[in-house]
Amino acid sequence: MAALIFFLLLSTAGVSLSVSSSPASNPGRFLKSRSLLRPSAAPQQYFELDRPVPFNVIRPSCARRILRHSFANTINSPPYTTPYFPPRNSSKCAAPWSRAILEISASCRGNQYDRISALWLGGAELIRTSTAEPTADGVVWRVRKDVSRYSSLLSQHGLNVTMMLENIVNDEYTGVYHVKATIFFYKGTDINAPIGLPDQKINQKLASGNLELGHGNDNTLGLGAWDFYGPPADLIIPIASSGNKGFWYRIESESDTHSMQISIPRNTKRAVLELYVSYHGNDEFWYSNPPNSYIRTNNLTTGRGNGAYREVFIAIDGRFVGSEVPFPVVFTGGVNPLFWEPVVAIGAFNLPSYDIDLTPMLGFLLDGKQHEFSIGVTHGISYWLVDANLHLWVDPYAKIVVAKPVLYDVPALSVVRSSQFKQLDGLFMVEAKRKVRVAGWIISDAGNLTVMIVNKYSLRSSIQFQASGTYKLVKQKIKAKRETRIVNGCGAIVARSVFKGKYPLSVITKSLPGLEQDTNMLITNVSHAQDEKFSSGEFSYSVRNGQDSDGWMLVKDHEVLKGRANTTQIYSYRDSMFCYFRSVAASDGILVGDYSTFLCPSSS
Repeated sequence: MAALIFFLLLSTAGVSLSVSSSPASNPGRFLKSRSLLRPSAAPQQYFELDRPVPFNVIRPSCARRILRHSFANTINSPPYTTPYFPPRNSSKCAAPWSRAILEISASCRGNQYDRISALWLGGAELIRTSTAEPTADGVVWRVRKDVSRYSSLLSQHGLNVTMMLENIVNDEYTGVYHVKATIFFYKGTDINAPIGLPDQKINQKLASGNLELGHGNDNTLGLGAWDFYGPPADLIIPIASSGNKGFWYRIESESDTHSMQISIPRNTKRAVLELYVSYHGNDEFWYSNPPNSYIRTNNLTTGRGNGAYREVFIAIDGRFVGSEVPFPVVFTGGVNPLFWEPVVAIGAFNLPSYDIDLTPMLGFLLDGKQHEFSIGVTHGISYWLVDANLHLWVDPYAKIVVAKPVLYDVPALSVVRSSQFKQLDGLFMVEAKRKVRVAGWIISDAGNLTVMIVNKYSLRSSIQFQASGTYKLVKQKIKAKRETRIVNGCGAIVARSVFKGKYPLSVITKSLPGLEQDTNMLITNVSHAQDEKFSSGEFSYSVRNGQDSDGWMLVKDHEVLKGRANTTQIYSYRDSMFCYFRSVAASDGILVGDYSTFLCPSSS
């Protein structure tokens, strides 16, 4: 409250706002000043709150270091590339594996912006990540990801590991990012076993006949390759660029699409496209962009326009087949960098990827010809980094799988916009809806099956400017629902899955003149969450991940001179057999509360 009163007094000082406080420029991307250094000799550990990766406390069968490199002044340079070697066939953990866990550990010391990064194997992206902003004493962090779904690549020889991390090092930006990547391989536990379920419970449920095996990373079904949780794809084809600047495509405008010609095996019985996405430049905060009419009328110089709706879409031979509204990840320099130490924003170290099941489209694809797979961003502006992996399962007993499309119902995107403003104050609202229904039948070793998929989502957004544009309130809520049904030749549903997600976001920025020349005081608040539920047969899970941050900072241009910040976060995961809960609180960069448990709350 004292800080708020201090800000209100400043608002009467009569000092003009600097250029950086232009209404459309907030929220923004900032760099922490050296003056914020806290006395400490040891690097600070940063982390992203998430569910523990399976086997976090189990000793791996073996480990393979796949990359070690320091990213200094790498801007406009090719990515770092090194040969990949899977575990030897004579070793104790040759393929197949129960699990494969990728660990990326990094450190940095000095003065530096956050940077986007990705790691590819054979041109297929394994993880999209970003860096922490360092201090003079240094920061360290680690991210772990289950990469078992990429086992068909991990077992191959002759591939390269590639990592892109463009960085600038000079007299002002001194931070060098030191990165190591290791894959831990596990054997002895069924790859289809539910994550987090101890071996003893697995054996008990198998003996009683009450366990439906499965739990991987994709939204698949329960008949061999149709199992919602296993096994990994037989083949992965990257949909990506040449790799000279990383294997991602760079999208500069809404008319900018990137395509690749692909011919898939004719005995493919299932296909899932995995989409990787990140947004930068004028679209880093796309959810807060006002319409172009507001920018033109007020003669603003910002390029951050085009309104507050984006979707990344996939087309095959010009035919729309699916899209995603991406989760709004805030990088560690975003809105207020003091929020993200030592707990970073949701998804900042492990950006989500998005699965689009293309199996109903196999009737169009299994003709032995090449087909054009395209990626674009609806209403997107400069710039987006996108690529995809095409996961394919094949029938080992057939040279040709027979498939035919049954339903293709893809109405046009529905977007309703309203805009009311007078000079710099106004209210802008967007409501968007998309619903896709597709179905197709496939005859393979799994039987005569019809795959029916319904994907729908909605977005509601409002952007409000007050006080001559110095106060900005952004609210957005994304809802998503995906339902998949597998129907046999007799018309009976043999498997069904339902996924539901809610992703609310609120961002507040209030700009006030600072007491020093060319400085601003920014009051900032961010509240966002992931609420997800999934069910398939007897198995279900739910995730609640909510984060709230509030504080202020004194800014000169894009440098944070001083400030205060508080962040709290609660993460809760529960499935049919496993629970995890963690609550953390940070104040001014110090972790002041941290509680976790694997005990399920009582259902009273």
